[in-house]
Amino acid sequence: MLFNALGRFVAQRHPHPNPPPPAGEGISNARAYIPLPRQRGRVRLGVAALLMTLAGLPAMAKTSEVLAFGDSLTAGYGLSESQAFPAQLQAQLKKEGVDVKVVNAGVSGDTTTDGLARLDWALADKPEYVILALGANDALRGIDPKIVRANLDKMIDKITASGAKILLLGMLAPANWGAQYEHEFDQIYPDLAKAHDVPLYPFFLDGVAMNPALNQADGMHPNERGVAVLVDRIAPLVAKLVGGKS
Repeated sequence: MLFNALGRFVAQRHPHPNPPPPAGEGISNARAYIPLPRQRGRVRLGVAALLMTLAGLPAMAKTSEVLAFGDSLTAGYGLSESQAFPAQLQAQLKKEGVDVKVVNAGVSGDTTTDGLARLDWALADKPEYVILALGANDALRGIDPKIVRANLDKMIDKITASGAKILLLGMLAPANWGAQYEHEFDQIYPDLAKAHDVPLYPFFLDGVAMNPALNQADGMHPNERGVAVLVDRIAPLVAKLVGGKS
């Protein structure tokens, strides 16, 4: 039917040099002179033009994936999923015009040893960016800073080898373990950031720690308002990491 319609249209505009015989003589008018090769050529040209036009269109932009890899501070202990750090960070970045998906890979109670053990699995989906936020539980338990340093060092190596870019979120040791422990632990993050040439946010809980109005009843985990403060401070660094607004 398509070729018949095309044939009639062309026949009206471009009469054939040898007109068909009158009705009743030879073949019927209904089947007269459909120059199929010519029409097929026009269709091919049309399809080719359409393909060339589509080829020139920009590809759909892929949403960048940010893996938030940490402990209960990342997971959102005591909060709903939408109140947790990854969800609030994603919402804030989208408001700023940075199209990202922030994946919550926080596990409550994890130390750097636990994180190292599950990192390969977490990197299996090939995230483009990783926020590495581990060490708080190590500090609370007084784990040897040399072990913490070695674990974080290995994790940064693995993340870099995967092709992902890193934002390192630092942690500070509580004073109850003594000045020597505090000094050794607190120096881990700036040392590793410098050695691996990765951006560092010195203290994940900056502006929130020790503030009752911004923490839950346990005094350690941020409440929804506290997480919002963290996001306001950290979002610009993440935006810069993914190449968006800063």
